[in-house]
Amino acid sequence: MTLAQVRDVLRQAQELGSIEMVYFEGGEPFLFYPIMLQGLREAAKMGFKRGIVTNCYWATSVEDAVQWLRPIAEIGISDLSMSSDLFHGAEKMSQTVRNAAEAAKQLGLPKGVITIEVPEGCTARPQADKGEPITGGQVRFRGRAAVKLTPGVPRQPWTEFTECPDEDFDNPGRLHVDTFGNLHTCQGLVIGNLWQRSLKEIVAHYVPSAHPIVGPLMEGGPVALARRYDLPHEETYADACHMCYLMREALRARFPEFLAPDEMYGES
Repeated sequence: MTLAQVRDVLRQAQELGSIEMVYFEGGEPFLFYPIMLQGLREAAKMGFKRGIVTNCYWATSVEDAVQWLRPIAEIGISDLSMSSDLFHGAEKMSQTVRNAAEAAKQLGLPKGVITIEVPEGCTARPQADKGEPITGGQVRFRGRAAVKLTPGVPRQPWTEFTECPDEDFDNPGRLHVDTFGNLHTCQGLVIGNLWQRSLKEIVAHYVPSAHPIVGPLMEGGPVALARRYDLPHEETYADACHMCYLMREALRARFPEFLAPDEMYGES
């Protein structure tokens, strides 16, 4: 995002009046470090709590990590979430994350580690409250994971996936905005575009049951989505996300404005 777009998102969030916290995520937000810093400053002025999600590639030593984090500590944040697992590096707890954690400790920054387990023989995962941030546990087989990580993983009959285990579509507790302005309830599932309509307007007119993708998912999960649109499907899937992602992928040509952006579905 440009700085002007970041400001626009923050302004719209402030106008909505119910947003309490803003996270700078990616991709990797530290790749756009000056813009991220200014975004944090402006979010602070507006009274938002602030958080960052990063893979800590920049923390090549504790001393260096302190230099990266010091300006952030001066602004103040409520959470520094660090991704560390075998999908982000060669070891489960990478040295760069250790460096960043020590630097955060020295600077008094609140921190946590997000770890996604490599699937090994079981797809069961702890049930979290719907709409809560995912901070660990088993892989959600969506996006690249639906293609690259499902071979060899135990599967369940498709008829088992009668609800979305993660999202509270009726009363979302969090939303995502991508660089194209798309507003997501779940990554790749769009309810509007902030460059075309204001956040306040999108939320005011959001009727989950009338949304062509959200409606069936609320009614009966990925199974209802497949049945509503008579979609071809496999007999088994790794989890509900796996089936949902593939059903959504099959519907993209029909509902391009609701299933975006291309990058979320392996295209660019």
